[in-house]
Amino acid sequence: MVEMNGAIKVGAYALGLAVVFGGALGAGRMAGPVGPAGSAQAESSRGTGAGTERGTGQDAGAGAGHGGHQSAGQEAGREAGPETAAKKALTLPAGLQVSQGGYTLMPETDEVKVGKRTDFRFSVIGPGGSPVTGFTTQHDKKMHFIVVRRDLTGFQHLHPTQLGGGVWSVPLDLPAAGEYRAFADFAPEGAQPLTLGMDLSAAGDYRPEPPAIPAETAKVGDYTVTLAGDLIPGRTSMLTLSIAKDGRPVTDLQPYLAAYGHLVALRDGDLAYLHVHPDGAPDDGRTAPGPNITFYAEVPSAGTYGLYLDFKHAGTVRTAVFTAATSPDPEGSTATAPSGDGHGHSHQP
Repeated sequence: MVEMNGAIKVGAYALGLAVVFGGALGAGRMAGPVGPAGSAQAESSRGTGAGTERGTGQDAGAGAGHGGHQSAGQEAGREAGPETAAKKALTLPAGLQVSQGGYTLMPETDEVKVGKRTDFRFSVIGPGGSPVTGFTTQHDKKMHFIVVRRDLTGFQHLHPTQLGGGVWSVPLDLPAAGEYRAFADFAPEGAQPLTLGMDLSAAGDYRPEPPAIPAETAKVGDYTVTLAGDLIPGRTSMLTLSIAKDGRPVTDLQPYLAAYGHLVALRDGDLAYLHVHPDGAPDDGRTAPGPNITFYAEVPSAGTYGLYLDFKHAGTVRTAVFTAATSPDPEGSTATAPSGDGHGHSHQP
């Protein structure tokens, strides 16, 4: 485990991919004992983040709403008129539903014990009532699975294995008691990408971590990740994350899931979910393998967000965790995202 308290100050002045997720805040913290049995529940919950290092033989991946993936620039630069604002207000954020668009996330196992690896199995039930067996590969995987505790700690980015008959399996180890949120990020064949969410309970004495203090850097072993810019509600914001090792810029990042970095954002309070990939891609002729990774995102409301950056260097995948506080818009301007697919995507209902 790595200490990762960072802050988000993210500028909205450049080109990039706009990623949108909206909705209302909800769900408070929980303290004290959790229920007697670990169970999966179809409710929203509160998440927490933490940083890790993972070897190449161990995948760790996730998020979406019914609207599916977006091309870069599809939302960026749009004026938020009354009609658009009203539509956004009715849009449910990704990951807050266990069932959406005719698809339902159905766990097979419902016991998750603290400190004991569980073969967690689940299926996605389709509109016809049968398990879905055909999935489209997204960023080198057909299924991304993210788990995080309600206090934004214990973040895990996993990639389940397809067993057959529509059943997925993922080794799940919850290190501490508490209420967790699990997100399944996938795209059924012939359908839009989705992120469905469910609650997981790990029985025991749950003692939530105190809220992390926003900061501009996060430590991951010998690595330091710096976050620059301002995250402005309702505006396309540019996030630049710079990676250094032992004080020297890292300029030889390795591709991981077809990108140099993957960023997950979770809104504190209800864990509204956003998974975004950076502007550019390995071997596209313009994207350098570090030290900077640029993302473009749009958040709907003021508040605090947990940010989780996955990057790969020297054969190991690491996760840097930041706590992000939004900033007011100093100029009322909107960043314009570049056209093209890039590697960014958002999921909308």
